[in-house]
Amino acid sequence: MKKIVVIEALKLALEGKLYEAKAAADSARQDAIHEQSAAETQYDSLSIESGYLAEGQSERVEQAISSINAFKEVYSLNITEHVVEGALVRVSDEETAASSWYFIGPTEGGLKIEFGSNHVMILTLASPLGQAITGKSSGDEVEFNFNGRIQYLCIENIL
Repeated sequence: MKKIVVIEALKLALEGKLYEAKAAADSARQDAIHEQSAAETQYDSLSIESGYLAEGQSERVEQAISSINAFKEVYSLNITEHVVEGALVRVSDEETAASSWYFIGPTEGGLKIEFGSNHVMILTLASPLGQAITGKSSGDEVEFNFNGRIQYLCIENIL
């Protein structure tokens, strides 16, 4: 797997989230100011609810912009020997022999990037798995408690 491809796919995914958030915010704003949203009685709260929705959608836009800016600081093609923010890591489960790729990012934990037959999940260092693999090197084994069950993981690659 090439790290540059993952970084480009990640940029596209974050820009896609920003586009969706902007579209939702614009739609909510239009609904809030539409003439049919005007209150007809003192108990009619459609325009107020639409206003709250527009505010929430605007916050999503700000969060998406913040995530894009945070990731700009960790986009690096430098290969590291240890798991750090900005690393692309392949981890395998020793019991099932299944392996997974993770991009260690500052935000957006759980976001999945798919391109072709490859899947990469964003993992933050604050997550339980992120804490378990932080600072580890290729070939290191990690004991990870997942839902009360101990898993033994191996760091296969770090890019």
